[in-house]
Amino acid sequence: MVLAASLIGAGLGAPGAALAAPGDNGDVKIHNSGTPVEDPSDEPKVCVFYLDAFGFDGLQEVSWHINQQPPTGTAQVKAGTITLDANGNGHTADMTLPNGHYKLFWTWEGQHGAAKHKVFWVECASPSPSVSPSDSVSPSTPVSPSNSVSPSTPVSPSGSASPTSAAPVSPQPSGSGSAGPTLPVTGTPLGVLAAIAGALVAGGIALRIRMRRHR
Repeated sequence: MVLAASLIGAGLGAPGAALAAPGDNGDVKIHNSGTPVEDPSDEPKVCVFYLDAFGFDGLQEVSWHINQQPPTGTAQVKAGTITLDANGNGHTADMTLPNGHYKLFWTWEGQHGAAKHKVFWVECASPSPSVSPSDSVSPSTPVSPSNSVSPSTPVSPSGSASPTSAAPVSPQPSGSGSAGPTLPVTGTPLGVLAAIAGALVAGGIALRIRMRRHR
């Protein structure tokens, strides 16, 4: 009886397996860019990554998109399509996203069940930039005294040139070139005075001669 029950159970199980809808086979994984496409493992933390599908029906058309997940956000950030090979395998090119939390939605032609999805994190290390000695800023070269700019000559407020240092010219005395001071000019000409003086002298001499004669 036990054997018969086992056979009946096996017979009942076979039709259930046969009722599985075709087209919903296969799986999709998130892989780092260096992971082989034959690797069936899933990598939930990646930097540069690709989508790797295998075990689907041959030549199926696949559509996929990636949405942000909280706390990163909710927006759709990437989308695309891919045609699997005759064995139902295929993968996308490498891609990247800003660091954060994301979810892949994978749908395909002939799908009967729910879309496949994968939740993953993008965590790319951002090394702190190092400053090489050549990148350091050297102090500015001091200006030597020979390169300094001498102060410009001040300009007078009127804009004219400053007066020269030549000695002032003293006024020349009037006259015809004589160096001594000139005599004051009186109302009587000098020649007339000289004539009068000569006449007086001559008169005095004549008077003396007459007086001598009378003695």
